[in-house]
Amino acid sequence: MEKFELFNKFNNPVLIVNNEIELVYKNNVFNRCFQDFKNLKKFLHKINYDICPLNTEDTEILSPIIQAVRSKESFVAHISYQHKQNEFSYYDINTVKRSKYTIIFFTDVTSQVKCEKIENRLNSLQNKFNELENDNKDLQYIKQKAQAQAIKMALINKISNIIRESIDLQSILNPTLKELSFMFGAFNAYYAEFDNKKFIITQSLKESDINQAISFDSAIIKQLKNNKISYSRCLKAHLNAEPFKESIQRIIVPVYHMSEMLGIVVLLSRQKRGLGEELDILESISSQLGTAIVHAKLYKKNIETVKELKQTLKELKDTQLQLINSEKMASLGQLIAGVAHEINTPVASIKSNNEIFTKLINKIEDEKIANILKDINSTDKEAIQRINHLVISLKKFVRLDEAELQEADINKELDLTLDLIRHETKKRINVIKDYGNIPLIKCYPNMLNQVFMNILINACQAIEGNGEIKISTEFKKNKLIISIQDNGSGIKEPEKIFLAGYTTKGVGVGTGLGLAISAKIIAKHNGKIDVESTINKGSKFIITIPSE
Repeated sequence: MEKFELFNKFNNPVLIVNNEIELVYKNNVFNRCFQDFKNLKKFLHKINYDICPLNTEDTEILSPIIQAVRSKESFVAHISYQHKQNEFSYYDINTVKRSKYTIIFFTDVTSQVKCEKIENRLNSLQNKFNELENDNKDLQYIKQKAQAQAIKMALINKISNIIRESIDLQSILNPTLKELSFMFGAFNAYYAEFDNKKFIITQSLKESDINQAISFDSAIIKQLKNNKISYSRCLKAHLNAEPFKESIQRIIVPVYHMSEMLGIVVLLSRQKRGLGEELDILESISSQLGTAIVHAKLYKKNIETVKELKQTLKELKDTQLQLINSEKMASLGQLIAGVAHEINTPVASIKSNNEIFTKLINKIEDEKIANILKDINSTDKEAIQRINHLVISLKKFVRLDEAELQEADINKELDLTLDLIRHETKKRINVIKDYGNIPLIKCYPNMLNQVFMNILINACQAIEGNGEIKISTEFKKNKLIISIQDNGSGIKEPEKIFLAGYTTKGVGVGTGLGLAISAKIIAKHNGKIDVESTINKGSKFIITIPSE
């Protein structure tokens, strides 16, 4: 209705009904706030008093809107409006009577109501919290006392476990000092060993204290010798220490085993407190600590003895390897010398006959027969040269008379070794040489030849059928680097290959000493030998020897 249009300027919802409780007008704000409005009857069902009278049979009295219309004077009420099942809005309504119309103004107080409910809930929770806090205060003293006792017992158990679980002196002392410093609020704690009437700090929370000699006055020493804990306030940690700016609490706990003083535990704290039950704790820990220190020292001594024995055993094994190698090379040298002598005698006879045969061929008139005999004679001459070269190579390989360091051309030494194993490589293995321009190296050539021989023979045996071996040399950063690579079957456990007795060959085929001896020979040259290997792809040995 146009006469009610002015209510559209209001910021609050406005509803106008007549005396027959029929809808006359609702402004725009009302439409926005109550978008689910369908008709007045359903709207009235969704509105209730915040507090409703229940002792009446008149159901209409439950509706604040009906009460507002019936009222002859202005009507004020606090209502709730149910949008959905659990969604409510709250309003204060004020009515104005105009003739047969009742104008109802709605003021949204939902936020205020919710705040009040939250505040009431908070007040309720605060009251409950205060009640619980008051109840807890009566238990605090008992709890604190129980906790203090539990902490002390836990400390004793923890230190006992540390002492039982470890046999290493440092692993015992360091955590023990930390636990004691925590319990007594100490800013420093250390253990000083008693040795020849002196105390030497061997373990401390401050590394700067370690190995420091300390001393105390005669009264303190007398007390400690009677196995009594010293407890006092002082300005110095010990006689020769720098003074503190304020007095500190010092606790000195003697550590005994049987009747022998092993050392002392010193705790330094800025807290002002007395020692009551803590004395029993310190005495208990001191007793356990004394036993643990003795056991730890015995264990350390045993470990050192075992290390010495292991080192002696290693040296014996190394000496054994060297003796085996020396004996082997000496026997090989004698054998080669004998074989060379035995070969040279018939070879000299064959050579002499070959020279006589050469003169006789020249006198044969039949040219065809002469040519055939010349070919035979030439073949024999090459065979004789080959035998002589092989004998010379064998003598050079052994070199029993070359026990001192001497300069050698490693490229030539490698060629010498390859000559001796030609029977292994001939017609089966292609040897690729990638020699660098390297200087002469001071070494033991006969020993290095033995290393090359071991690696090359192993490479040949690792190649089934036809294969390839690549040998390269280079001089880099004053180091000679020799690389020997094959495309054989590879090594299953390359990290074990240099251990004496380890072999990848079958029973009766390998001794497991060749590469172990090789590693010792390279070590004697202050060098190193490494291996890279992949199963079914091959192995690569890299020898590095410094020039100086």
